[in-house]
Amino acid sequence: MDAAQNDFSQSLSHLPIRLYLQDEARFGRINTVQKCWCMKGVVPTVTQQLIREYTYIFNAVCPETGVTCSLIMPWADTETMNIFLQTLSDQQLNERIILCMDKAGWHTTEQLKMPNNVIVWYLPPYSPELNPVELIWRELRANYFNNKTFETLDMVDDHLEYAINDLTKDLEAIKKLTKINYL
Repeated sequence: MDAAQNDFSQSLSHLPIRLYLQDEARFGRINTVQKCWCMKGVVPTVTQQLIREYTYIFNAVCPETGVTCSLIMPWADTETMNIFLQTLSDQQLNERIILCMDKAGWHTTEQLKMPNNVIVWYLPPYSPELNPVELIWRELRANYFNNKTFETLDMVDDHLEYAINDLTKDLEAIKKLTKINYL
């Protein structure tokens, strides 16, 4: 990444500027038993699984429009971050994107290839509460992964794909969930 990149190319000056917030999360075959509803008189049975296999989801959201970009990846590193950045750029070719993200090692490396229509704005250290993508992770875990176990990592990927597509199809709900009230 070019450390001096703090402005968009002049050739993009006609495009609107949008703020996107980005984060990645790990989902896997380890689950935690949590409270659940059941009929009166029924004792719920929930399995617990402790298999340490994980997959990662990258997500960027524009709180103004509710538009998201998500990729499920086998790991989180510079290579997968470059793929995500290019995917976001390609998906939003008609926008200039200010991408707000934390300072994970793969976000700050010089090997990061920043697309022309994306510039980075870093969150302060140790401040996940400032990133509304964390609320998307919370919703996914509470409403789609609560008390679930998976036989394979491919099943985790499939369920994660279903969950993120289902959650983000309602743009108004995403806007409401990720509304930024910093001021």
